[in-house]
Amino acid sequence: MSKTKLAEQRPVKLYRSAKSGHCHRVQLMLSLLEIPYETIELDMANGAHKAADYLMLSPLGEVPAIEDDGVVLSDSNAIITYLAERYSDAGKWRGATPVEAGEVQRWLSIAAGEIAAGPCAARLVTVFGASLDHEAAKAKSRALFKLMDAHLKDRDWLAADRTTLADIAGYSYVAHAPEGGVGLTPYPKIRAWLARIEALPNFVGMARSPVLA
Repeated sequence: MSKTKLAEQRPVKLYRSAKSGHCHRVQLMLSLLEIPYETIELDMANGAHKAADYLMLSPLGEVPAIEDDGVVLSDSNAIITYLAERYSDAGKWRGATPVEAGEVQRWLSIAAGEIAAGPCAARLVTVFGASLDHEAAKAKSRALFKLMDAHLKDRDWLAADRTTLADIAGYSYVAHAPEGGVGLTPYPKIRAWLARIEALPNFVGMARSPVLA
């Protein structure tokens, strides 16, 4: 879609919690693609994500969710895939070859699996007071980061020779892992990868919490 048409369209409504990495990856994608959007903050502490009207948008009562010209969608990885398909060169973001597409999907699965169980879970404990096993989450984070650092040894991006959905899905919780007590000092390749993402045109960061490591 042309920038002129993007500027003329109604903003995408992004229902979010400002310190949610799942929400941030959607906001980052919207910003990188220069898609007009507005954020609707949900008071999750008081159960806004479980209210009947919100459950019509996100049946599992999770953030984020979007409304886009009649399209309602939840789940952060589904949303960034949708945005790439609708508003950009989908192959650039999802993978231009079968190998790239497979690699992107692998890292989307890691974002929903190991990243969620590692740095995301560790941060849920320290930032939101979640009743999770903090030591186990930190251990999973360190195991994942060792793998990621080795993977990035001879490459700039996770899945291809450019930024893809893999990098967008992976960024937020890895970048904010120190807020969950998992330091990034031992992982120079990860830190360089994060810096490359942060240098992208129209990059937007996530709200910060105190660093614990």
